[in-house]
Amino acid sequence: QVQLVESGGGVVQPGGSLTLSCVASGIDFSLYIAGWTRLTPGSQREAVAMITPGGNTRYGDFVKGRFTVSRDNAQNALYLEMTNLDRDDAAIYFCNLNEQGHWHWGQGTQVTVSA
Repeated sequence: QVQLVESGGGVVQPGGSLTLSCVASGIDFSLYIAGWTRLTPGSQREAVAMITPGGNTRYGDFVKGRFTVSRDNAQNALYLEMTNLDRDDAAIYFCNLNEQGHWHWGQGTQVTVSA
């Protein structure tokens, strides 16, 4: 059974930083595209970042160089380093993994941006 477990969410002030982590189990993580998606308070789902097994990355337009996605295949881990956060970044952040067209999702971790 594939499991993705996120951590690292929390409350941060505008302009602050957070690093999210996701650990995968039950699957050979190194083989598949992984990424982060967020669900905003307005229930809008947005693709944040993705990374291929070889380390190529893509980001949503709203990221504007503020976030960095990375992976450690040996540790079955995915990361999202977020800097210069603003209130529009408040959301539930989900880790996901594309296993040959089938998406696996974690349970999400909440990011709140508040002064």
